[in-house]
Amino acid sequence: MKVIAINGSPRKKWNTATLLEKALEGAASEGAETEIIHLYDLDFKGCTSCFACKLKDGKSYGKCAMKDGLTPVLEKLTDADAVILGSPIYLGNSTGEMRSFMERYVFPYLVYSNYIPSLYPKNIPVGFIYTMGAKEEHFDIFGLRKTIELNEMLAKMIFGYSESLCSTDTYQFDDYSKYVADRFDPEEKAKRRKEVFPQDCEKAFEMGARFVKRQKALETDEKLKK
Repeated sequence: MKVIAINGSPRKKWNTATLLEKALEGAASEGAETEIIHLYDLDFKGCTSCFACKLKDGKSYGKCAMKDGLTPVLEKLTDADAVILGSPIYLGNSTGEMRSFMERYVFPYLVYSNYIPSLYPKNIPVGFIYTMGAKEEHFDIFGLRKTIELNEMLAKMIFGYSESLCSTDTYQFDDYSKYVADRFDPEEKAKRRKEVFPQDCEKAFEMGARFVKRQKALETDEKLKK
């Protein structure tokens, strides 16, 4: 089993990356090989609407034709048994890097057909981990619930299964006194970081472990059918 995490945060050691690492620890606990890829280390762009991935009998049918820093990552993902995408929420959505990645990762497998909705060759789980300074009661105000539902719907349609984990009201700074952020109570933020974030880490661990168990069960079912 191979589980790959994609970090859409510019930070490699903060909320999003920590949760992704915990998810990979969960996957590893079930015997999976794991890897994390940091999108901010790569030089790439989003979809350029060339439609080479949709061209009949084209050499890039069903895959992204662009060649840049993301190309080897997309190739590596074809061998993954589970993928977990992590991003902080910036201005009501995933980061620009994560959105650009999703355009390149998801769109080539999407078919404009009533009969074949997806070209992806197998059934894998794709998880989403979101971190945000907002509280859950603000989801509807910022339209976050719709964003989360849409991403899950696309992932289920293309890859087979999807679920999301949201870590809300996160600890944003090491020292709140250095920043203009009087909207937040530093003590409350620190308290939540100490008491609630570890629970989110456990949920991420469980997601990773659950994904590997799911794939092992599917693999066993396939063997029995043969």
